[in-house]
Amino acid sequence: MKRTILACFFITTISTVGLAQTATIKIDVDRVISEIDPRIYGVFMEPIHFNGRRMGLPDSVEFNTLYGNLYDPKSPLADGNGFRKDYIEAMRELKITNMRWPGGNFLMGYDWKDGIGPKDQRPTRINLAWGGPETNHVGTDEWMALNKAIGSENIVCVNLGLGSILDAAYWVEYCNYNKGSYYSDLRAKNGHRDPYNVKLWDLGNEVDGLPWELGHKNAEDYVETAREAAKAMRSVDPTIKFVASGSSYYEPTNKWFDWNRKVLEGIGDKIDYLSIHRYWEGGSPDNYYNYMGNGAMDFDEKISLVAAQIREARTKMGFKNSICLSVDEWGAFARSFMSVLPIAQCLNSFIRHADVVKMANFTMLTSLLSSDPRNGTFKSPVFHTFKLFSNNCLGSSVDAFVACDTFGTDKYRAIPYLDVTAVYTRSSGTLYINVINRHQSKAIPADIITTAGEFSGKAEASIINSDDLKAPFSYDKRSQYGPVQEPVKFNGNKGQYAFPPHSFTQIKLTINTSK
Repeated sequence: MKRTILACFFITTISTVGLAQTATIKIDVDRVISEIDPRIYGVFMEPIHFNGRRMGLPDSVEFNTLYGNLYDPKSPLADGNGFRKDYIEAMRELKITNMRWPGGNFLMGYDWKDGIGPKDQRPTRINLAWGGPETNHVGTDEWMALNKAIGSENIVCVNLGLGSILDAAYWVEYCNYNKGSYYSDLRAKNGHRDPYNVKLWDLGNEVDGLPWELGHKNAEDYVETAREAAKAMRSVDPTIKFVASGSSYYEPTNKWFDWNRKVLEGIGDKIDYLSIHRYWEGGSPDNYYNYMGNGAMDFDEKISLVAAQIREARTKMGFKNSICLSVDEWGAFARSFMSVLPIAQCLNSFIRHADVVKMANFTMLTSLLSSDPRNGTFKSPVFHTFKLFSNNCLGSSVDAFVACDTFGTDKYRAIPYLDVTAVYTRSSGTLYINVINRHQSKAIPADIITTAGEFSGKAEASIINSDDLKAPFSYDKRSQYGPVQEPVKFNGNKGQYAFPPHSFTQIKLTINTSK
């Protein structure tokens, strides 16, 4: 289907389903929330092993998110390090800034020393977190090579589950110490003379995850372990920065509040980031409004509440260092358009909270491309949605006031149909307005007003939408998935645009503030 036909489809849809009440969007570029940290456009990667039973398929079916997928030396698409170039090129196109590895649950039973040296001499272990064999053919040096190929920054997670503090310090030595020590010289022997100079280190993964995590700890034990690990690791390299393990286990009694509080007060003076993990929790996709509304409110609340905990801890404890929020595992997993609006809303949350969210990692790298068993990878609406954010939203997050109709769910009331953020680059006068219309069936016209300056030049909308929310992404339809562009008319400080139902729209325009 050609883009001109798609554009006609949107216009026809608007006239068919009718319009909701006109909304108002006011953008004030002088009210800056914060600069957007490019590290919010990161990815997460670990070797997760699935057998058929887990996927509802025959037991004979095996799948690994890393081996035979991203890492496949036998593939004609493999580079010299065994990684598939289609994934690497896609990550470059998305301008991925960092990759967090090697886990994930896998990390907490992982010995990094198994993954160095000649590959034919590396031990095959049992993947204690996910089952199946772990050949260790992708280890520290390979992960470093992958990040170099992408042009992204390494974020290394150390095993504070079944691993030891000493092993964490040795890992820093292998990666960052120049020469003249056992592990730095071993790195050189393995063909990597120069240190990698990894600056960001995660102190464990989901350590509060009592039901599932290997070597989980209570908050008090984690604080003591993480404090000593930070001390030992900084003895090797005093310049490194730490991400502490924050909330991941959101069980019904809300003990996660206490976990974050104890971690922040216990090691807040040693860390630069507190992590949280949150996947889209909207309930069943069969209930559209519950799925969209509950998921959006829950995700934004987790950020707001933990941001408040960070402020409280810094004030109470008198910490002088800044502590930012790293949402270093997040995502939505429907293999249809039902994942697209959640992903756009999560990215909007990061922009809205740009004053505290300074890093984020989408789960997983390989999920940003869809794959067909016969034809290979292709760019789905997920890819194109992420790209509109990662390529364009790199300025200041500025205030966006929205007045529009609202809806309710079984948990929340008065949820705005329009979810809006704005990103402004003062040097060029460029403004991007990101709008998700959560209304399932109605287009929403909106008056768009700037309270500082006037709109100038051409304005263009990029729209990502689908007439079938639950149709699986298809290789055959890949040409239809890119954003549809159409002009938007503005006059002075005001314009109007009708946002199609269940859509993500990004409007690019220029503001002249000299008048």
